[in-house]
Amino acid sequence: MVAGDSTTPDTKISEITFEEAIALTQTILNRLEQGLMSDSELEEAIASLVETENGARGFFVTYLSDPRPIAGQSTSPVLQGLQAAPEIAAELLVKNLAMSSAMAVTHRRNNDEKLAQGSDRVRSRTLGLIQNLHLSEITKQAQQLHESTLTGEGNYQGFLKRWGYDAEQRQVIQRAMEEIMADHQGLGNVGSDGAGSAREAE
Repeated sequence: MVAGDSTTPDTKISEITFEEAIALTQTILNRLEQGLMSDSELEEAIASLVETENGARGFFVTYLSDPRPIAGQSTSPVLQGLQAAPEIAAELLVKNLAMSSAMAVTHRRNNDEKLAQGSDRVRSRTLGLIQNLHLSEITKQAQQLHESTLTGEGNYQGFLKRWGYDAEQRQVIQRAMEEIMADHQGLGNVGSDGAGSAREAE
């Protein structure tokens, strides 16, 4: 999948674990930083990773949080790679935006500005990918999560309960979802039906 990669030589992408996907994404970033990966190789590598939930989760948790400037960029190969699996990418991006927004609140309550800035970086990078992807599925997922933050019900009820978000954090998530919906007006006039539970990283 990645030319010259020896991180997971015997691992089929369909069987990749979350941990293997993290390691593979780190290898991708290392090769990008060294100028050893072409645009077509990058697109193919990302497209292969996001075909599965484990692969996509490992990719996003690494690509969005790595402190190097090479990470988190909304370049054409990255966007095209993500478009290979729009449903998986959309759900995980929406959840990453929600989680990073809420975690920034938690860290600032704990007077940990360094960690808060890390959450802010993940939030900013996630939003950048969302704004450049223009996927109707992103709008759909954002509408569903927004509804659940308001009603405590719906497709994201379990997600909100699992992470134990309080009223302030839910308001922050609401605003983040409203930002997506405003940016994606006209892309996804969809109802609130759908499925969903993926995870950023656990």
